[in-house]
Amino acid sequence: MKHFCAVLLVVLASFSALAGGTNVSYEVGGKTFEGYYVSPSPDAPLVLMVHDWDGVTDYEVKRATMLAQHGYAVFALDMFGKGVRPTEIAEKRKLTGALYADRARMMELFRAGLREAGKQGARLENAVAMGYCFGGTVILEAARSGADLKGFAGFHAGLSIPEGQDFSKTKGKVILFHGTADTAVSMDEFAKVGVALESSGIPHEMITYGGAPHAFSVFGSERYRKEADVQSWSRFLKFLKETLAAE
Repeated sequence: MKHFCAVLLVVLASFSALAGGTNVSYEVGGKTFEGYYVSPSPDAPLVLMVHDWDGVTDYEVKRATMLAQHGYAVFALDMFGKGVRPTEIAEKRKLTGALYADRARMMELFRAGLREAGKQGARLENAVAMGYCFGGTVILEAARSGADLKGFAGFHAGLSIPEGQDFSKTKGKVILFHGTADTAVSMDEFAKVGVALESSGIPHEMITYGGAPHAFSVFGSERYRKEADVQSWSRFLKFLKETLAAE
């Protein structure tokens, strides 16, 4: 009976870890931000997630939960500030535009999120960053800045490279998932990133999906494309296994 109870407690604890992700408030320069953290075990490899231009929403929470079910800790960092979750396009453009114009601030917020993940117990030495749309821009900026991570994955990411930047400081592998029907980020930009990565000798993989528009992985949206989503997610999970040390 005692053995059964001990096993039951372990099972319940594991379920709680998966189901019981938490909102995490933290400070950056006197301003409060709120991310989301979930971890299935103390030694789980880390995925640092950067949201799209909506902020940290149920979408990031769902993706984080999906990753936790595969054994990964996830910290979805906040680039906008606690309670700032824009729903109007004009506000989304304003918030992201300010960070596109101030890459130093963009990286300050990224690094703050990474530090907070460490404070939550995440293994920063065994981590990959991923991002959606605007978040993909952030993780590529982090890659170019020399962030000490094992990999960088972008889903329908913003791909333009600021003048004077390249990937010569990048320390991890890069993988990008892109729709060829994306009218927000052109195939010309996609090709330029490939050339830049190759020129700097960075291990990388770039995958396109025919008929997939921008934001093809967003569940429930009119742009969602199941085949592209399923295929890109499957390859991403393999990328994590290839890149991160098992717990």
